[in-house]
Amino acid sequence: MGDFRAGLIRRIVIIEDNEDLRNAYEMIVRSLEEYFVVATYSRCEEALRKIVRDHPDLVLMDLSLPGMSGLEGILKIKQKLSAVKVVVLTVHDDPESVFEAFCAGAIGYITKDSNHIQLIEAINEAFTGGAPMSSKIAHMIIRSFHKNPKSPLTDRETDVIKSLAQGKTADYIARELSVSIDTIKTHIKHIYGKLQVNNRSDAVVKAREQKLV
Repeated sequence: MGDFRAGLIRRIVIIEDNEDLRNAYEMIVRSLEEYFVVATYSRCEEALRKIVRDHPDLVLMDLSLPGMSGLEGILKIKQKLSAVKVVVLTVHDDPESVFEAFCAGAIGYITKDSNHIQLIEAINEAFTGGAPMSSKIAHMIIRSFHKNPKSPLTDRETDVIKSLAQGKTADYIARELSVSIDTIKTHIKHIYGKLQVNNRSDAVVKAREQKLV
């Protein structure tokens, strides 16, 4: 166990614009005696006006907020309270959002499909020196290390060529990625152009040779 259980009450601020989620997070945190929810906010602007007075040890922060974005909010909060820990709690699981959040100063990144046990574990981990992440985020980061850093393909094109390598059809990939078939065909056209090939099999072979998948 970390020292957070040794009688020290940790102060937490929650910034989330969805009222139901904000209330749910507050209930989860309040169920634990070692934590105290000092305040909850629906917008970064309001939180920033009071963050020094609130003096939280940790901020649970959404990224998609009305007005100021969560990313900008992280930067401004860290400017006011450099020692505060910020854990992102969001629906966004794309590489750009993850990278930008950590660059802004977040120490953890949890997706909203995490259950209450995973949220509690993430908060506990933040206070014991860890960098809590949802498993899908951790896997994505690991995959980014395995990928050729000089890849000419975008992240979405990489997803498409991986699916092609698995034998999936364009129609299936479109449904899987929740985009139109025309979008997938455009991605495939770009992949062929970048790899200088004319068909799927050659694209897959070249992508594997160059460690793009």
